[in-house]
Amino acid sequence: MAKKQYKNTWRREINDIVRGICGGFLFGIPLIYTMEVWWIGSLVKPRLIAIAIALMFIVVFLLNYTDGFRKRRNNWRVDEAVIDTVEAMAIGFVCSAFMLLLLQEITPETSLKESLGKVVFEGVPFTLGVALANQFLQEDNQNNSISVTHKTNGINKHKQDNLFATFADIGATLIGAIVIAFNIAPTDEVSMLAAAISPPWLWVLIAASLVISYAIVFQAGFSDQQKRRQQKGIFQRPLSETTISYLVSLLASGAMLFFFQKLTFEDTWMMWLEHILVLGLPATIGGAAGRLAI
Repeated sequence: MAKKQYKNTWRREINDIVRGICGGFLFGIPLIYTMEVWWIGSLVKPRLIAIAIALMFIVVFLLNYTDGFRKRRNNWRVDEAVIDTVEAMAIGFVCSAFMLLLLQEITPETSLKESLGKVVFEGVPFTLGVALANQFLQEDNQNNSISVTHKTNGINKHKQDNLFATFADIGATLIGAIVIAFNIAPTDEVSMLAAAISPPWLWVLIAASLVISYAIVFQAGFSDQQKRRQQKGIFQRPLSETTISYLVSLLASGAMLFFFQKLTFEDTWMMWLEHILVLGLPATIGGAAGRLAI
């Protein structure tokens, strides 16, 4: 019994961390594609970095003390809120550092001071996303069980058309991808990042996009996750849905880049591939958020 309880405690802890990471990505991706923040982080003085961390701690502490980074008992204590604040900030900074490394804005040649400045300033929205994930994106188990039961009882009476469900997912992916990536597509950041990324590193970008998308929709426990797994459709299995949605997000990325004349038919196929994959990361995360809404 004690072993089972210990295992459940670790499972809840891992689920909370995964949910926090996914919340950080949902909130933090738009700012990670802003070169002005890179420059500020590169030039900022250590004193301002310390002030930024202190202010961030106060804001995240208030968010955690109000509701909490994870679900706990009703009576909150200050020490618990402090621990959760430190954990939320750590997750936010790790997410920020991961994205900066993935986009090659931090490399082994980057100085420690510059790396720290970039991670801290880019980490602000990631950390806020971690703290807010539990408040706005936590699955309501009670409502979820009711809706799943209702849906299960009504399967024989109202069978969902697979083709309609597939088009609904594709439409939601397109809408989410456009909402997140449309403001990024016309900027110079996409071209700068694409120029800095080597061809082998593109595989890492593809893998990261797929893993983050899968985690947001099927692992983080957001927005009726059980219902998502029971959704009907032609490609309606977690791996196939994630792959198809990624391809749809890439098509949307290519269309947006062409619309803003960041890519033309005179450009090489390699240039198209690099730009589309770079923009495809935020588009894929937006597409995952769009699928959560249906």
